[in-house]
Amino acid sequence: MMQKTFLRFSLGLVAAATLAACQHTPPTAMDTASTSQHAAVGEQVTRQALAPALYEIAYSAKHNAVFVASAGGREADAPKPRIYRLDPNTLAVQAEIMLERPGLGLTLDDESNRLYVGNAFHASVTVIDTASNGIVGVAQLAEQIEAPDHTGKIVQRYPFNLRELVLDKANHRLYAPGLWFSDGVLYVMDTDTLQLEKVIPGFGFGAAGIALDAKAGKVYVSNMQGQLLTVDTSSLELLHTHEIAADQLLNLAVDRSTGQVLATDHGSDNPNTVREKIAKLDYHIRGDGNRVAVIDPATGQVQSSIATGQRPVALLIDEPRQRLYVTNRDSASVTVYDSRTHALLKTFALPSHPNSLALDAQSGAVFVTIKNSDKDPQGSAESVARIQW
Repeated sequence: MMQKTFLRFSLGLVAAATLAACQHTPPTAMDTASTSQHAAVGEQVTRQALAPALYEIAYSAKHNAVFVASAGGREADAPKPRIYRLDPNTLAVQAEIMLERPGLGLTLDDESNRLYVGNAFHASVTVIDTASNGIVGVAQLAEQIEAPDHTGKIVQRYPFNLRELVLDKANHRLYAPGLWFSDGVLYVMDTDTLQLEKVIPGFGFGAAGIALDAKAGKVYVSNMQGQLLTVDTSSLELLHTHEIAADQLLNLAVDRSTGQVLATDHGSDNPNTVREKIAKLDYHIRGDGNRVAVIDPATGQVQSSIATGQRPVALLIDEPRQRLYVTNRDSASVTVYDSRTHALLKTFALPSHPNSLALDAQSGAVFVTIKNSDKDPQGSAESVARIQW
């Protein structure tokens, strides 16, 4: 049972948007993207079956395109990892960019025609030219080491896995939390040279979420032991580690109008089990999760709490329309709130399990990746949805 719990936790943790208790399943040999069906789920939601193992998603206003990471599978005849480029209106596939390593996390520098892809299990970042759909290069952030796995057995592995990425264009840097079951790190990459600039230690168990406040010159990183950590983007020094009245701070967003940090507090039993049994932390659970915590990053105080559906994962602020979107993994929904008052505005029902979010700020369209549930056939295509209202 503990082996299964570990696998589910570790695979979910590095998956670009979830720490849920569902194990990543390898796809079948057939690439289902070519046989996917375009179906209207409702008047305001369109969904397209695409490919197995979908993770993060990004929208390019410059190229009017949606980019989606598909991690592929582990079997020899399984589909290879790739980035799908989609038409944002129809969700039809425009191009497929093949990857040598599975990509999960995405961040986009639209002005420079660059898409950064986190190779979660290889401690590296693949850089794609979005104008040509070609590979610019691969930045290796760490080399393999001999170290214990979760059972204590000495193996060859990378010291940390990657989950999310954030771009700091002003300082020509990319930040990537490195997570494991021991103390995490923050990798800092030079985007001009594609070289590792610095590794900052001290990020705790399960470093999961990251967000940049460019105006304040701060990078915020969250973990699965209820901490919010602040890094100065000028000095690259770890300034603060705040204990938050929350347990599973999974994804982060900065409300630029207030300077507050919003965090999904996931609320799954699985991370609590791994924290206790494998990480062996002396930790007392602080709440029930299933909410967005609104945090003052200067003090670490939770200033308000927004009730969500079950197991919230990703969150996204649509500043022009003053909306906050949240994916609720186990409730199979996306909830929308007023970003000023936090009042619930709308709930969009989707299949299980909504995952990552991206925004077309001009039109207001929101794009969502949807993971399969345990009831779906193993290796079947996962989907992308477009919400417009």
